[in-house]
Amino acid sequence: MEFFSKINLNQIGTTFAVLFAVIDILGSIPIIVGIRSKVGHIESEKASIAAGILMISFLFFGTKILNLVGVDVQSFAVAGAFVIFIIALEMILGVEIQKGVDAGSASIVPIAFPLVAGAGSLTTVLSLRSQYADINIVIAIILNMLVVYLVLKFAGKLEKWLGAGVLSVLKKVFGVILLSIAIKLFTSNIGALFIQEFNL
Repeated sequence: MEFFSKINLNQIGTTFAVLFAVIDILGSIPIIVGIRSKVGHIESEKASIAAGILMISFLFFGTKILNLVGVDVQSFAVAGAFVIFIIALEMILGVEIQKGVDAGSASIVPIAFPLVAGAGSLTTVLSLRSQYADINIVIAIILNMLVVYLVLKFAGKLEKWLGAGVLSVLKKVFGVILLSIAIKLFTSNIGALFIQEFNL
C-alpha cells in the first residue's frame, strides 16, 4: 500500500523526538504522582490509548473539527493554556482546584488531555504533517504513547524511589515550568487572535 511505502526511519526518529520533547512525560512525573495520590490510581492503559487516539484523530481531522465548531487553532491553544495554567497553580500553591475526580475520569482529564495530548502536542502534530508523511507521524505517536504508558504504569515505584521530599521540590519546580509553558502558549497565540479578530 502507498500509505505504508512512505515509512521512513529518519522521519520517525525526528517526529518521535519532537513529540517526546513537547509531551515531556518525564517532566510531568510530579504531576502524575500528585494526581495519583489524589485519586488512588491511574488507569495507564486508558490514558495512553485515549491520548494516542486523540492525537492520531487530530492529525487527520484536527483542522476540520476545529473549523466545524468555529474554533481556530489559536483559540484552541489559548484554551489549552488556561487548563495548563490551573494545573500549574495546583502544583505551586498546593491547592486543590479540581475536586471530586475519580480514577477513571482522571485518566482522561487531565492526563490524556491536556497533560499528554494537550494544545501544544496537538498543534505540533498539525505542524509536523506539513513536513512529514502521515504514517511516520502515526508511528512516532504510538511509540510516544508506549513511553507514556510505562511512566504512568510505574508512577508508584517512581514515587517511592524519589521520596516525598524530592517530589515536593520537583512538583514546585515543574509547576513553575508548566506555568511558563502556559504563559508562552497563551502569549504566542493571543496576538494572532487579536490580529485575526480586528483585521490588523
